[in-house]
Amino acid sequence: MVFYDEPGLGRYDPPIDVTFVRENGTGLENLIRELPGQSVEDNTWSRLYEEVLGIRIQYDWLAKGDLYQQKLGVAIASGDIPDIMKVNAQQLRLLTNAGLIQEMTDTYEKYATPLTKRILSQEGMGPFDSATIDGKLMAIPETGASIEGAQFIWIRTDWLEQLGMQPPRTMDDLHAISKAFTEQDPDQNGKNDTYGLAVTQYLWDPVMGVMDFMAGYGAYPKIWLKDDKGKLVYGGVQPEVKTALLALQDMYKNGQLDPEFGLKNGDKVKEMLASGKLGMFYGEQWGAFVAQASRGLYPNSEWKAFPIVSEGVEKPKVPLRFSTYQFFAVRKDFPHPEAVVKMFNLHLEKNWGETAEYETYYSNPFPVWQLSPITPYPGRKNLDAFLELKEARRTGDFSMLRDEAKAIQKNIEAYLSGSSNKDTGWGWEKAYGPDGAFAILDQYERNGQLLFEGFVGAPTDTMIDKQAVLDELQLETYINIILGRPVEDFDRFIKEWSDLGGDEMTAEVNQWFAEKNNP
Repeated sequence: MVFYDEPGLGRYDPPIDVTFVRENGTGLENLIRELPGQSVEDNTWSRLYEEVLGIRIQYDWLAKGDLYQQKLGVAIASGDIPDIMKVNAQQLRLLTNAGLIQEMTDTYEKYATPLTKRILSQEGMGPFDSATIDGKLMAIPETGASIEGAQFIWIRTDWLEQLGMQPPRTMDDLHAISKAFTEQDPDQNGKNDTYGLAVTQYLWDPVMGVMDFMAGYGAYPKIWLKDDKGKLVYGGVQPEVKTALLALQDMYKNGQLDPEFGLKNGDKVKEMLASGKLGMFYGEQWGAFVAQASRGLYPNSEWKAFPIVSEGVEKPKVPLRFSTYQFFAVRKDFPHPEAVVKMFNLHLEKNWGETAEYETYYSNPFPVWQLSPITPYPGRKNLDAFLELKEARRTGDFSMLRDEAKAIQKNIEAYLSGSSNKDTGWGWEKAYGPDGAFAILDQYERNGQLLFEGFVGAPTDTMIDKQAVLDELQLETYINIILGRPVEDFDRFIKEWSDLGGDEMTAEVNQWFAEKNNP
């Protein structure tokens, strides 16, 4: 066992007990069934934390799904919280306001290793801004990867070829493809049973949603962005949204969307895709594995990712929602607040540091990393893996591939060689291949197309009180317009949104923005 000299990886002697709570969902249960000798309480990661850091992990309680959220809410309301707890942004604000957790500013600065600081700041200091309340860092952010939110147009290329069509270069092209997929029997079964574009009832789904369809019209309905006056405005109430909604309404009227999309979640729409009824959807890189579902009944179906398109010749901006939404807070009177930082350090070190043991602590090939209650990761790790693969393809030398890139290449080779794992490898190739989704993401970044969220602060008071109501109002209005309500409903929505807290929220967001830029 490797022991480390630096304070951020120093061992407690005698060891200390640290309590958590945890969601014990189906995914974790399935993982443990695949790993003999492992349990939630006693596993590869809990043993590592005790051996290297002298931290013994204990759980006050475990619960599943909705019950977990209910118990967590009760714990926060009552103040009966564990030593370290994972919370969302609103819960972090509530805990701070109640004085139940301690400030982490100095603790993080003193104990975070250089590797941890580098990884957690890969997308700038936004994650730390979101955990900073009244000028104090109140939790350690488990940073997400905003860049992973980049979307692509996934298209059945076998249908394109069947109809003699080319990939879209503009929104007009995309509408022409959607119309042809709906009306020209692309599957050649003699039935009028296909749709041009897959859409779910939750319009903002990362796969089969419409956010990046709307970006083609310069509309960004779920992010805060800077206007031409240098102020932050909410994209969901901007006039460009009208044009995008009218386009979707027209597609719905012409039968290019499933008439029951408003009743179907992602799983239901995926079932339609698997049954060969859908030819196109917007989605993130993992849309490759959703598209793969069609290959069960239709093994010759082929999909490919293409860049999103705009109305004109200019390349569209690709909206990226702020993706850090989990934070680790420390109970007010817990005497070892640095313990959470040390766990961050060790998790990152054993997966991406100089002493990393990828196949022991990250994937073997089961996702062993999920056994840890704290699971930080480099936000750019997937894009970096693609760039490593790209360089290996350029040089022809695959022997230098490391860890994740090496594992991905094995899956791709299985597909290309036609082995028994070829179906799994198909999805990996569509995401990480030479002209896959990550190749497009690389282009997006090089072209300056990525549009990051403008507001990355902790939720404002109005957001805590009104965000859920405003979100529901927005989704309901958008869906009703797509289904045929007059587009003037959008103007009424703007007024209602403003009156119900939108104006107040906008003022708070801009106060944060001004303070951030003029400290």
